[in-house]
Amino acid sequence: VQLQACGGGLVQPGGSLRLSCAASGPTLDYYTIAWFRRDLEKEREWVSSFSSSRRRTYFADSVKGRFTISRDNAKNTVYLQMNSLKPEDTAVYYCALCLRNLIMSSLWNADEYDYWGQGTLVTVSS
Repeated sequence: VQLQACGGGLVQPGGSLRLSCAASGPTLDYYTIAWFRRDLEKEREWVSSFSSSRRRTYFADSVKGRFTISRDNAKNTVYLQMNSLKPEDTAVYYCALCLRNLIMSSLWNADEYDYWGQGTLVTVSS
Protein backbone atom coordinates (compact mmCIF):
# COMPACT_ATOMS: atom_id res chain seq x y z
CA VAL A 1 0.00 0.00 0.00
CA GLN A 2 1.24 3.46 -0.86
CA LEU A 3 -0.23 6.75 0.31
CA GLN A 4 0.08 10.00 -1.61
CA ALA A 5 -0.87 13.16 0.26
CA CYS A 6 -1.24 16.55 -1.35
CA GLY A 7 -3.19 19.79 -1.16
CA GLY A 8 -1.12 21.85 1.23
CA GLY A 9 -0.25 25.47 0.65
CA LEU A 10 -0.33 28.98 2.02
CA VAL A 11 -3.65 30.30 3.27
CA GLN A 12 -4.71 33.31 5.29
CA PRO A 13 -6.23 32.92 8.75
CA GLY A 14 -9.89 32.06 8.45
CA GLY A 15 -9.36 30.43 5.08
CA SER A 16 -9.84 26.84 3.95
CA LEU A 17 -7.82 24.07 2.38
CA ARG A 18 -8.60 20.52 1.39
CA LEU A 19 -5.95 17.87 1.72
CA SER A 20 -6.23 14.58 -0.10
CA CYS A 21 -4.69 11.20 0.58
CA ALA A 22 -4.82 8.69 -2.25
CA ALA A 23 -4.16 5.04 -1.47
CA SER A 24 -2.86 2.58 -4.03
CA GLY A 25 -2.75 -1.16 -3.54
CA PRO A 26 -5.23 -3.91 -2.69
CA THR A 27 -8.78 -3.12 -1.69
CA LEU A 28 -9.09 -3.01 2.05
CA ASP A 29 -12.06 -4.35 3.96
CA TYR A 30 -11.14 -3.07 7.39
CA TYR A 31 -8.91 -0.15 8.07
CA THR A 32 -8.37 3.02 10.01
CA ILE A 33 -7.09 6.05 8.19
CA ALA A 34 -5.82 9.11 9.99
CA TRP A 35 -4.28 12.51 9.66
CA PHE A 36 -1.43 13.66 11.86
CA ARG A 37 0.51 16.87 11.82
CA ARG A 38 3.87 18.09 13.04
CA ASP A 39 5.11 21.63 13.37
CA LEU A 40 8.65 22.82 14.11
CA GLU A 41 8.22 23.04 17.85
CA LYS A 42 5.92 20.21 18.88
CA GLU A 43 5.69 16.49 18.73
CA ARG A 44 3.60 14.83 16.09
CA GLU A 45 -0.06 15.49 16.84
CA TRP A 46 -3.03 13.34 15.96
CA VAL A 47 -5.67 15.31 14.04
CA SER A 48 -8.37 12.92 12.91
CA SER A 49 -9.23 9.30 12.13
CA PHE A 50 -11.84 7.41 10.17
CA SER A 51 -12.84 3.88 11.13
CA SER A 52 -14.17 1.74 8.29
CA SER A 53 -16.03 -0.66 10.57
CA ARG A 54 -17.73 1.96 12.69
CA ARG A 55 -18.04 4.35 9.75
CA ARG A 56 -17.24 7.17 12.08
CA THR A 57 -14.76 9.98 12.15
CA TYR A 58 -12.95 11.28 15.19
CA PHE A 59 -11.22 14.60 15.69
CA ALA A 60 -8.82 16.17 18.11
CA ASP A 61 -10.34 18.89 20.24
CA SER A 62 -8.07 21.44 18.60
CA VAL A 63 -9.76 20.96 15.22
CA LYS A 64 -13.22 19.73 16.15
CA GLY A 65 -15.91 21.74 14.41
CA ARG A 66 -13.48 23.11 11.84
CA PHE A 67 -12.14 20.00 10.08
CA THR A 68 -14.08 17.22 8.39
CA ILE A 69 -13.19 13.98 6.64
CA SER A 70 -14.79 12.65 3.49
CA ARG A 71 -14.05 9.70 1.25
CA ASP A 72 -14.26 8.87 -2.42
CA ASN A 73 -14.23 5.09 -2.48
CA ALA A 74 -14.04 4.95 -6.27
CA LYS A 75 -10.78 6.88 -6.14
CA ASN A 76 -9.49 5.29 -2.92
CA THR A 77 -9.02 8.79 -1.63
CA VAL A 78 -9.69 10.42 1.72
CA TYR A 79 -10.00 14.18 2.08
CA LEU A 80 -9.39 16.42 5.05
CA GLN A 81 -11.40 19.60 4.67
CA MET A 82 -9.93 22.31 6.87
CA ASN A 83 -11.99 25.41 7.51
CA SER A 84 -11.50 28.47 9.71
CA LEU A 85 -7.79 27.86 9.68
CA LYS A 86 -5.65 29.41 12.37
CA PRO A 87 -1.92 30.16 12.46
CA GLU A 88 -1.51 27.34 14.98
CA ASP A 89 -2.72 24.91 12.30
CA THR A 90 0.54 25.51 10.45
CA ALA A 91 2.30 22.16 10.16
CA VAL A 92 3.26 19.34 7.86
CA TYR A 93 0.23 17.10 7.56
CA TYR A 94 0.57 13.35 7.10
CA CYS A 95 -1.99 10.72 6.28
CA ALA A 96 -1.54 7.29 7.78
CA LEU A 97 -3.20 3.92 7.33
CA CYS A 98 -3.69 1.06 9.74
CA LEU A 99 -4.75 -2.29 8.27
CA ARG A 100 -7.06 -2.90 11.21
CA ASN A 101 -9.91 -1.17 12.88
CA LEU A 102 -8.39 0.50 15.87
CA ILE A 103 -10.20 0.90 19.12
CA MET A 104 -10.96 4.47 20.05
CA SER A 105 -8.27 4.69 22.70
CA SER A 106 -5.61 3.82 20.09
CA LEU A 107 -6.63 6.18 17.30
CA TRP A 108 -4.14 8.84 18.38
CA ASN A 109 -1.19 6.46 18.61
CA ALA A 110 1.07 6.92 15.58
CA ASP A 111 2.79 3.59 16.28
CA GLU A 112 -0.43 1.77 15.42
CA TYR A 113 -0.37 2.91 11.79
CA ASP A 114 1.32 0.77 9.16
CA TYR A 115 1.71 3.12 6.22
CA TRP A 116 2.39 6.83 5.94
CA GLY A 117 2.16 9.42 3.20
CA GLN A 118 5.01 11.80 2.53
CA GLY A 119 3.50 14.87 4.17
CA THR A 120 2.15 18.12 2.80
CA LEU A 121 2.90 21.55 4.25
CA VAL A 122 0.08 23.82 5.38
CA THR A 123 1.00 27.38 6.25
CA VAL A 124 -1.59 29.69 7.77
CA SER A 125 -0.34 33.24 7.72
CA SER A 126 -1.38 36.72 6.72
